[in-house]
Amino acid sequence: MITRLLPAPVVAVQTRVDQSTVDLFPAEEALLAKSVPKRRAEFTAARWCARQALAALGEPPAPILPDERGAPQWPTGFVGSITHCAGYRAAAVARSTDAHSLGIDAEPNEPLPEGVLEAVSLPEERVMLRRLGVDRSVNWDRLLFSAKESVYKAWYPHARKMLGFDEARLTIAPDGTFTATLLVPGPIVAGQQLTGFSGSWLAEDGIVLTAIKH
Repeated sequence: MITRLLPAPVVAVQTRVDQSTVDLFPAEEALLAKSVPKRRAEFTAARWCARQALAALGEPPAPILPDERGAPQWPTGFVGSITHCAGYRAAAVARSTDAHSLGIDAEPNEPLPEGVLEAVSLPEERVMLRRLGVDRSVNWDRLLFSAKESVYKAWYPHARKMLGFDEARLTIAPDGTFTATLLVPGPIVAGQQLTGFSGSWLAEDGIVLTAIKH
């Protein structure tokens, strides 16, 4: 699924099965010292995906540790993104000469819990969701949430600070694309002020997946 949204030069790897035999680095193991099995499975499988993607780009295995906000720290010269949800783990990596940042997010293709949509969306976004109508193959509210998560993951490496759900306005198209307009001043990226992102989405096999290459 992920490779259909992020073709070369991005390398993307996914798995639907947790990789129980992955050797973690001591620093990674230390992060999991008190973790429950579910957290260990997610972390380990996601790191397996990331190592496979880095290896395809000629980069030897290295620990991929979270920063103070939980964002993965990639080896020098690379950008990437990690996601995991029930039954799906993936990582996308590119050389920093080929992309400024990446953002991917996977969610179960199910309606958001009651009350969540109002907390994570703008009024005009809720109007957009109603206009998209009913589609048995995709839950638009969950897709909106996933796209906002991908936006944040693509934003954070540049801004190094949070981006609220109300600080970017999303427009979703039924053709598998979406755009995000920043409602706050963006950082300077490659000599220009960042004003938004374009991305793509896919709903398949019980998963909603969104991706941004910036």
